[in-house]
Amino acid sequence: MNKDTLFALSLFPYLGFLWFMTRSGKTPRLALIGFYVLLVFVAITIPAGIYAKVHYGESLANIDWLHGSAEFFLTLSNILVVLGFRKAVLQKEVENIE
Repeated sequence: MNKDTLFALSLFPYLGFLWFMTRSGKTPRLALIGFYVLLVFVAITIPAGIYAKVHYGESLANIDWLHGSAEFFLTLSNILVVLGFRKAVLQKEVENIE
């Protein structure tokens, strides 16, 4: 099994994860948005990788401006997840104090 096939197959468990997290209704909204932004990262990284290979003859990791632009969405995803769960924890602490 090559890396492209493995990558494509890895999307199915993640989509299942998103489905359960969304359906549960217990995931903080901002964190859930962050998990969905990770799909945006994937959707941007694939064409960026193809562009890097076709236009520059290099892998995406070797084209700094393109790689950094794609990685921005991974960073954004992580920030949203952290802020979403942080807000939920702080709200729980306030509820426990009252």
